Amino acid sequence: MTNSTDKSNSPSTADEPYRGRDMTTGRRWLYAIATPIGVLLIRFFWLTCRIRVVIGEEHAVEGLKDGPMIPVYWHQHQLFLTKYLIGLRRIGIDPGFLISPSVDGEIPARIAAHHRCYVIRGSSSHTGARTLRDYYVALQKGISPAITVDGPTGPAFECKPGAVMLAQLSGRPIVALSFHASRAWIFRKWDRFVLPKPFSTITIAVGPPRYVPKRIDALLTEQLQKEIDVELKSLYRLARDAAG
Repeated sequence: MTNSTDKSNSPSTADEPYRGRDMTTGRRWLYAIATPIGVLLIRFFWLTCRIRVVIGEEHAVEGLKDGPMIPVYWHQHQLFLTKYLIGLRRIGIDPGFLISPSVDGEIPARIAAHHRCYVIRGSSSHTGARTLRDYYVALQKGISPAITVDGPTGPAFECKPGAVMLAQLSGRPIVALSFHASRAWIFRKWDRFVLPKPFSTITIAVGPPRYVPKRIDALLTEQLQKEIDVELKSLYRLARDAAG
């Protein structure tokens, strides 16, 4: 199993020009102050909410056989599936995350770096080909880069082709994840972002590794996207039903 713990090759925030707004000295000071606050807030939710059940974790172990995997999940489920993937370091995963190259992505990038995660600064909407390349490079380094398959702007719960293309190019498996919280706030955003309430219980479901053939056409790509849609919805129901 390949496992890289050296983040020296992770693209730095200086490697990608800021999009839309400049990184001023004032913003640098502001973000330096805001980052530890963000870390504390995330840690609060991570510590007060308990992961009670994980269904199918053996699939994650299988997905990491002989190399990294490609974790995929809905954009709304980022918060606790990020926690779960970081926790999977105990079985050899080295997680990576895509974060916007805009100035607004600076705080999330710093928080990810604080947790020793590999950071890809890119956008599937604006720098798609470059982002796919950076994902591929991450896999070659032993990183398991997570993909929010309906991000960054939706439509919600509709898988885009990026994960399928990456699995085709790399030969590494897609592993789908979903979770259910016993109590949660659902934000009125395009992704219906889920923020579990403090002291709620979390149930996570992991799907079996999915390999993509080296030779596929547009029709098969679209079919695989729909299959991932169905699998993620099925995993959510599985987690919800297991939670009782």
